[in-house]
Amino acid sequence: MAVPILDLSKQHAPLASAMREAFDQILDTSQFVLGKPTVDFEAALAQACGCEAAVGVSSGTDALILAMMTLGIGAGDEVITSPFTFFASGGSIARMGAKPVFVDIDPVTMNLDPAKIEQAITPQPKAIMPVHLFGLAADMARIGKIASDHNLKVIEDTAQAIGATCCGKQAGTFGDIGCLSFYPTKNLSACGDAGACLVNDSSLEERLRMLRLHGQSAQYLHEHVGGNFRIDALQAALLHIKLPHLETWTDARRNNAARYGELLADLPVERPLEPVGYTHVYHQYTIRVEAEVRDKLAAHLREKQIGFGVFYPVPLHLQPCFAGLGQQEGSLPQAEKAARQVLSLPIFPGLTEDQLQEVVTGISEFFH
Repeated sequence: MAVPILDLSKQHAPLASAMREAFDQILDTSQFVLGKPTVDFEAALAQACGCEAAVGVSSGTDALILAMMTLGIGAGDEVITSPFTFFASGGSIARMGAKPVFVDIDPVTMNLDPAKIEQAITPQPKAIMPVHLFGLAADMARIGKIASDHNLKVIEDTAQAIGATCCGKQAGTFGDIGCLSFYPTKNLSACGDAGACLVNDSSLEERLRMLRLHGQSAQYLHEHVGGNFRIDALQAALLHIKLPHLETWTDARRNNAARYGELLADLPVERPLEPVGYTHVYHQYTIRVEAEVRDKLAAHLREKQIGFGVFYPVPLHLQPCFAGLGQQEGSLPQAEKAARQVLSLPIFPGLTEDQLQEVVTGISEFFH
């Protein structure tokens, strides 16, 4: 039995009529950018995420860029972040003319190691960008204290972790600005690119909204040089339809993760954990195996037509575009080790018991 790494049809089929109706309404009104669909979605998203305001934007990457513009981060500044993440985290920092400072990850959670953050602080850092990787929140209690002690801004890359919690609070609401992605593979997914910034400060919200629209405070009056980071009305409308189902979909991911945990317990794989006080939303269910085994296991699963992902095979500090930062192989050993060991299994809502069993059987056959 073939098992895909992701199947969105299971989510879309029950919502298809409502989604088509939303499209027809927008086609009739010709309000294709921002407008009432965006206002309604932003209000619902802020309530769902437990923050004062949400500002819809054009993508998760643009959310990061807009957040840094809003906080005044630019040339000569340093932003501390993880090397073990999607490229947008480090790439957005570089696009602002700032310098990404990659520090190593915790060997268990694979999120930023707060102890390594402390060691990396110099007079230049202006912000910390923790990444809530694979659906598990970073240690925001310790990161928040470090930021407060050193007067640093905090921009949370929450692209993979909408709904994840730490100490009873949702990821994306601890720092100055939280950044969400609604790329089609995400737990809450658009039908294209979209994102949002979460904020609890009215002055930051005002600046986010202004910079989202070329720094415009009134029509053709520009207080700042901003960008074109507007969310499409259609994406906002479709996301608004999907948002009430997010909790159910998250529960399905968590149930699938618990089932994997039971079935993989006797196999030589390291399973993801959920620390006490955290709620993992399992954007990915990522196991770890010895480096010399990972690629062979991947080849076996590919032959069995079982979907998987390797997120991420080359840490950011070893990417060619960041060679000028001077970090070599061996500089960040935990990130490099994770990159050689990780393999993500299908975890999407709608994954059947038979499909899940097929995945586990494929892994078991490899080891036996």
